[in-house]
Amino acid sequence: MSPTASDDADDSGPTADTENVRRHDRLQREPTPGPTNSLWSWASIRSPLRVVGNYLIVWLIRVSPSLRLKNWLLRRLGATIGTGVSWGLEATPDVFWPELISVGDHAIVGYDATLLCHEFLQSEYRLGEVVIGERAMIGAGATVLPGVEIGAGAQIAANSLVVRDVPAGETVAGVPAAPIDHGSTDSESATDH
Repeated sequence: MSPTASDDADDSGPTADTENVRRHDRLQREPTPGPTNSLWSWASIRSPLRVVGNYLIVWLIRVSPSLRLKNWLLRRLGATIGTGVSWGLEATPDVFWPELISVGDHAIVGYDATLLCHEFLQSEYRLGEVVIGERAMIGAGATVLPGVEIGAGAQIAANSLVVRDVPAGETVAGVPAAPIDHGSTDSESATDH
């Protein structure tokens, strides 16, 4: 259901940065019994009826051209949605735990972006809130993992995998997403001194 790239991309080993540790510290971890992976236990973790209902509403959110309807439906799922939020076509909120999503005023979630609040892994599943600040922009096809906080005015480039927090006003891109250096050319830096 969710990518497991987070296990490799932001492992909290000795070389991990502090942003990774914060995301991991915010995750609720629940072990799952038995020899199978945690996805096999989903029906005992979350009501199947609830997941089916969420899925149908998420499908409407994905295909509806109406931003007002999308925001209204997201709120019905329990997500916290600010005023003026733009939710692109095919953008997908978490189907299992949409109530863990919070999107600030005038933020944009682009076409086919995915906000995940869960990770099903081999012997556990993890839950975490996804918080998107005011006027933040999530590019087309981007995926935001559970526990990630995106600051106000931050920008996520298209097709990025966001595995750690993004500070306010920062632009990130890539897999995993990393800050983009808007830097100067050599001639510009030479004139700054």
